[in-house]
Amino acid sequence: MNITIIHAAMTHDKENGYRGSVQFEVEGHKHPYEVSLQLNSIRGTTWDYSLHFAKDPGPEEDMNKVEAAIEQDDDLFDYLIDAAAQTLPDEEEEQA
Repeated sequence: MNITIIHAAMTHDKENGYRGSVQFEVEGHKHPYEVSLQLNSIRGTTWDYSLHFAKDPGPEEDMNKVEAAIEQDDDLFDYLIDAAAQTLPDEEEEQA
């Protein structure tokens, strides 16, 4: 699945852990997506995420394809996390 990052951001604080979002386009899809990410350092090292359309709603079938790709392709999921983590100041990026 070919994706293009439109925008990425991440913040970190002790209370909420790491929180980020990545807006991206998928080749062949008409509507961009956004994935919201959270890593709560109290709960462990597993990233939680939520996928939704970034702007206008699109076909559920397209959303399901992207969701399946994120679930099955660790490299894709890591790419999205890395895109957000790159927006952190250097000292916090090392901890992500």
